[in-house]
Amino acid sequence: MIKESEIFKIGKLTKPHGIKGEINFVFENDVFDRVDCPYLICMVDGIYVPFFIEEYRFKGKDTALITIEDIDSEEKASRLAGLEVYFPRKYYDENETEDIAYSWNFFIGFTVVNNKEDKLGIIEAVDEKTINALFLINGDNGELIIPATEDFIEEVDAPNKTLYVALPEGLI
Repeated sequence: MIKESEIFKIGKLTKPHGIKGEINFVFENDVFDRVDCPYLICMVDGIYVPFFIEEYRFKGKDTALITIEDIDSEEKASRLAGLEVYFPRKYYDENETEDIAYSWNFFIGFTVVNNKEDKLGIIEAVDEKTINALFLINGDNGELIIPATEDFIEEVDAPNKTLYVALPEGLI
């Protein structure tokens, strides 16, 4: 069974394209194109389910048309519309993908350390409903909300799931 800690969100399936089962995939992170992984994951009825990719082609800078194994009609593709798409962390290899731009959801489950010494807690969720994304952190001192911005990130230690930040004085 696939666990939430083993994946990170990279986009969403939107609507069917044509009558042969192709579906629009709007992505925040193109890791699926840079890393060799035969499947993407979607949550269906509360369970994370792998969907094997037959082929894909880019439609724009943040959209691809994707063909999924056994999805061969517009009707079947429409059942997938609206599902969020996740990528398995195990296929992410830091040495091969140093230039990947992380999506904020990649950091869910990471421990946040401020100024290399002060452990703030673990990122439980990302709130992207506001104009600026926010990390929702659960720590020893309760819940904490900090801006998710590259300006504060000093280092990403993906293998150890640690995010090192330098937060301005008084933000916490």
